[in-house]
Amino acid sequence: MDNIVAAAQTIATARRNRAPLASLPADVVPADEAEGYRIQRAVHDLLLPQTGSLVGYKIGCTSAVMQEYLDIPHPCAGGVFAKGVHDSGARLSHGDYVRVGVECEIAVRLARSLAPSEAPFTAEWMIEAIEAYFPAIEIVDDRYVKWETMGAPTLVADDFFAAGCVLGKAVPRTKAPDLLKVRGRAIVNGKEAGQGTGADVLGDPHNALAWLANHLTDEGKGLHAGQIVLTGSLVKTIWLEAGDTVRMELDGLGAVEAKFT
Repeated sequence: MDNIVAAAQTIATARRNRAPLASLPADVVPADEAEGYRIQRAVHDLLLPQTGSLVGYKIGCTSAVMQEYLDIPHPCAGGVFAKGVHDSGARLSHGDYVRVGVECEIAVRLARSLAPSEAPFTAEWMIEAIEAYFPAIEIVDDRYVKWETMGAPTLVADDFFAAGCVLGKAVPRTKAPDLLKVRGRAIVNGKEAGQGTGADVLGDPHNALAWLANHLTDEGKGLHAGQIVLTGSLVKTIWLEAGDTVRMELDGLGAVEAKFT
């Protein structure tokens, strides 16, 4: 347990100071992703005063383009916190991040809680639990000297690049389009920087949600009514310069914008 706390303290200190992390001390590097998630929970506790409460989750590595980019062949989860959730039109400071990037996502808000006792969860089950969908910009932060050398367990321990999100207007579940056909476009400073479809996210974004619910069940945890979940990027991560304006357009779900000043 001391290793978990020591690793969490190293990560939390780097995040508080916005200092790129070179590596964890050799004796506290998580042995596997399960240990990475235990460290992640300890990091959440340490950062609570800065981040506000946990209000949901992000799921990373849900599309072929992102699995290939990060060289991790399966989904990974991180936390979403109250102070990191913004409305469309937000002006955010580029300097608040180590190396900020954005991803084009479909987010959901849950209508009801999902207890571990209800597992295993399926995509169909998840649909019934959703209150609304959102067009979303996931904000990611490359908080590392060289992320390629960190390894998936350490990236998981540090919330898998999660740094918040910007949400567009909610679309009630009953009015939402077929997510598999939703085409998303990432536009930076008026130029298209990537596009993809809902079907690129594990075949269906609801599959990603089911993965998350089952993953949390394995940890003895559940999802809760009102929580936000970012289901994974339709495009490869776009790294930003100061002054960039970002717009994500998702067919049938609307658009969402932010400026990084």
